[in-house]
Amino acid sequence: MPRHHVVAREKASRESEAEGQSEGEGEACGEAQVCGEAKVPDEAESPVDARAQESSSAVEAAQRAAAAPRLNLIGAIDALGSSGIAEVDDFVPPALIAGLRARCSDLGAEGALRPARVGRGANERLAADIRGDSIAWVDAPAEGVERDLLDRLEALRGELNRELLAGLVDFEGHFARYPAGASYSRHIDRLSGSDVRVLSAVLYLNEGWSDVDGGHLRLHLRDGGTRDVAPISGRLVVFRSEQFEHEVLPARRERLSFTGWFRRRPGGGLA
Repeated sequence: MPRHHVVAREKASRESEAEGQSEGEGEACGEAQVCGEAKVPDEAESPVDARAQESSSAVEAAQRAAAAPRLNLIGAIDALGSSGIAEVDDFVPPALIAGLRARCSDLGAEGALRPARVGRGANERLAADIRGDSIAWVDAPAEGVERDLLDRLEALRGELNRELLAGLVDFEGHFARYPAGASYSRHIDRLSGSDVRVLSAVLYLNEGWSDVDGGHLRLHLRDGGTRDVAPISGRLVVFRSEQFEHEVLPARRERLSFTGWFRRRPGGGLA
């Protein structure tokens, strides 16, 4: 994919969404299958298209990924390989977090953050009782602080492929803002019949957050237990998209994040 292997929001994708054909960010658990939004139809490009796109930007992508700080994530990657969950504090420096937080606020002021929807196709709808966030997808090519973040995520993609033979080919992501009291009900990030989304990633942008503020990400574990992740500024949590049902608990104040997915071509696999 061009620049950072980030999925661009092309005109055809916009028109597809307008016709109610957007794919889901995840499926709600239980009898009612409720999907959220996805940036593009959840299909990877053909090998020919992928080769053409990658060859057109290979030099630039390699240069920018090489320019990003080398990430020392061996411990986190080991945890991801063994348990399926990894947390990395201070994934990006405070100055970049502050810039991303300001960018998210600016998007809200511009009206670019829009209420996220649930459902799929003709059933797509707003449902604040299921999810209460507003989102803005990041388009490629990005600039400024968005580009700085995508450089680091591209470097992480390379580390994951080297250490786990993950076969990750791109990343898609959006800013998310939850007002005080909002939540996202228990769901899973991979749609039925699709294996494109491999790893879910959330970077938190919240200044001065404490446990009493709430807003934790709750991961439901295979043994029936749960793991709560506090949305502390600069913390990145990565987990296997197909493995963990999860939810966002209500917060006492506004909660900001950058959320996305490392993707593969259909039929790939995470070692």
